[in-house]
Amino acid sequence: MSEAYRSSGVDTEAAAKAVTLIADLAAQARRPEVAGEVGGFAGLFSIGGGRLLAAATDGVGTKLEFARITGRLDTVGIDLVAMCADDVVCTGAEPLFFLDYLAVGRVVPDDVASVVEGIVEGCRLAGCALLGGETAEHPGVMADDRFDLAGFCVGIVDGEQVLGPERVRPGDALIGLPSSGLHANGFSLVRTVVTSDELAIAPPALGRTFADEVLAPCRIYAPEVLALHRDRLVHAAAHITGGGFLENVPRVLPAGLGARIERGAWTEPPIFEEIRRRAAATDADMFGTFNMGIGMVLVVGPDEVGTVLTRAAGSIRIGEVVPGSGVRID
Repeated sequence: MSEAYRSSGVDTEAAAKAVTLIADLAAQARRPEVAGEVGGFAGLFSIGGGRLLAAATDGVGTKLEFARITGRLDTVGIDLVAMCADDVVCTGAEPLFFLDYLAVGRVVPDDVASVVEGIVEGCRLAGCALLGGETAEHPGVMADDRFDLAGFCVGIVDGEQVLGPERVRPGDALIGLPSSGLHANGFSLVRTVVTSDELAIAPPALGRTFADEVLAPCRIYAPEVLALHRDRLVHAAAHITGGGFLENVPRVLPAGLGARIERGAWTEPPIFEEIRRRAAATDADMFGTFNMGIGMVLVVGPDEVGTVLTRAAGSIRIGEVVPGSGVRID
């Protein structure tokens, strides 16, 4: 577990235990159409004819606090869609539609519209429809200017085309798709080392203000990953969100296989070094919390590497699948 993240108030061990308990409970509420178990990037549900629905839900976390402080509310909706749609596409499914839930202390119509504006843009970028949503006012429970966001996305995939560990082989290459920065994970730690008073400051290493850096919206990978998958170029995909490389890459590897990551293969955005220095964090802390500049990892066959690198803008070969377990950062 990341000790730096623990010190910020996040207990990932407790979260992992909760997931285990939830999986046991979910087993009591199954239907015959359910495919797979709780714990993948998205749940799968058969609708007949060899087709599966893939569904994922998520939020934006405490990144919302920076949005609230700065009054910049029009991009966190992009983050919300990214967190869900990019989980869905990790199964090989095409995102079809999205629904959102916005809880506010007090409804301010212009603020609500700004948040939804971002959600609409996120859906446009992901290629899915905004099917509906809910705005709930919580007076007396949330402060007037507080809000929280959640959403879920549903996609569709042919059963024979599902991406995942079953397709992965030793020697497969790991291709990284660059992130736009922090994305929407690790902000409980970020908020302990970047104060609200510093948001207008522009450190020379960043080249922009902290506010611009921390509120840069997530990159949405779904259309790009889907296009590669349709041409049978991808074996598996790992969305690098909460838990960073160390937790997410193993989710797409079968038993007996691990991953070797070549850290110097890509240029890490300077915000990560700024956080590492301020938090006195270790490499394990950083790679177990943040995306470190790679927001999606594709597992591809050795013969497909050149094609994928050519087609996926900015993509980099960052490692390979090796015998063993876990993730080794070299």
